[in-house]
Amino acid sequence: MTTQAAIHLIYLISTAFFILSLKWMSHPATARRSVPVGALAMILAIGGTLLYPEIVGYQWVITAIIIGAVLGVPLALVPLTAVPQRTALSHAFGGLAAGLVGTAKYYLWLGEHGLTPFRTGAIVAEIILGFLTFTGSLMAAGKLQEIIPTRPLTYRGQNAVNLALFAGAVAISVLLVANPEHSHYFPVIIGLSLLFGVLIIIPVGGADMPTVISLLNSYAGLSAVAMGFVLENKLLIAAGALDGASGLILSVIMSRAMNRSFRNIMFGAFGKIQSSAAEAEGKSVKSASAEEGAQILVTAQSVIVVPGYGMAVAQAQHGVRDLYNELTKRGIDVKFAIHPVAGRMPGHMNVLLAEAEIPYDRLFEMDAVNPDFPQTDVSLVIGANDVVNPAAHHDTSSPIFGMPILDAGKAKSVLVIKRSMNPGFAGIENELFYQDNTLMLFGDAKTMIAELVRELAKEK
Repeated sequence: MTTQAAIHLIYLISTAFFILSLKWMSHPATARRSVPVGALAMILAIGGTLLYPEIVGYQWVITAIIIGAVLGVPLALVPLTAVPQRTALSHAFGGLAAGLVGTAKYYLWLGEHGLTPFRTGAIVAEIILGFLTFTGSLMAAGKLQEIIPTRPLTYRGQNAVNLALFAGAVAISVLLVANPEHSHYFPVIIGLSLLFGVLIIIPVGGADMPTVISLLNSYAGLSAVAMGFVLENKLLIAAGALDGASGLILSVIMSRAMNRSFRNIMFGAFGKIQSSAAEAEGKSVKSASAEEGAQILVTAQSVIVVPGYGMAVAQAQHGVRDLYNELTKRGIDVKFAIHPVAGRMPGHMNVLLAEAEIPYDRLFEMDAVNPDFPQTDVSLVIGANDVVNPAAHHDTSSPIFGMPILDAGKAKSVLVIKRSMNPGFAGIENELFYQDNTLMLFGDAKTMIAELVRELAKEK
């Protein structure tokens, strides 16, 4: 077998493994095997690339691998609460890599007089998508880490400015494709792309970060497709297409889960603080102690737990498992209701509960579990906010109106664990907290869950 044939065979096997990895990631029961298979696919891809005879020295490749390992290992060891911002940083690195490769190839071919309109077009697509993904992902990571404000940052004429920047980058790109030797256009396109990446993210509020992360994932994948055409690498094209398509599909799912369009997410400035109708009417919340909450739970026959970002911040998932054990050994039916945009990235709650070894068959998606709430004795909301706000059903003035929510308020009793009455990512008060059947358990989720478990143990 020739070296070229061996490379193609390795690439074919790698592509198949990438597809299998993505397929297995679609279900919790197979997600664990998806990760090593995806890693193996990448190892094969790198190994196949290193076989190219054009590589005359490996010192720079080895150096890059060492640098990548030094940066990558600490990123892999971050707590699960930091996974969203780590994911955003990973997208940033991917976008930067695509942009730098495109820049290098442009100037290399420019010096060799090897630029053609097709090559230039592929490079332009690569650098626009790569560099806007780079700065956009950095901004998203900053918002998730709260280095920069999570609320929307807006100014007059913002959308017009953004559209003008993008149109300018496209127009100059057309000029460059028509005249590939006019290299003075190239840094202008890079600058506009970097600036555009910043400006499209700053008006996005924290509530929309799950959708934005998946959309940036799609951009990173598309930049990899363009890089594949630039490098004439079929595996990059296939892997990038898988990444781009899956990110786009996930973004559509997230948008539908919030009943909002991409345009509204990217330009709607979702997250401005508003008061709820319940607050305006002078209603007050009712609080309870852990002892009172435990008494309500121990008399229930069915409980639905609604996890949210507050559970993630407190790292309370293991305490939730202890609570689950205490309830189930009393014969209480316990389910977990998962909203598609709970947390700060798609699947955030699923990952946390899986880490705590909550049985997969106890996790239910929104459409499957919502009909059960009216027949449920207790719904226990742990750090969730906007995804259980009844205003989404009836308040036409609310920014979340029309967003499908978990109907936790329809249970006979509602217990809400929350640090304070501060609004969620959407910046609005939650009507659920003011309902007559709701009791607030104020405190850190991990601490409060531990207190509930201790009180339940006393009820034996």
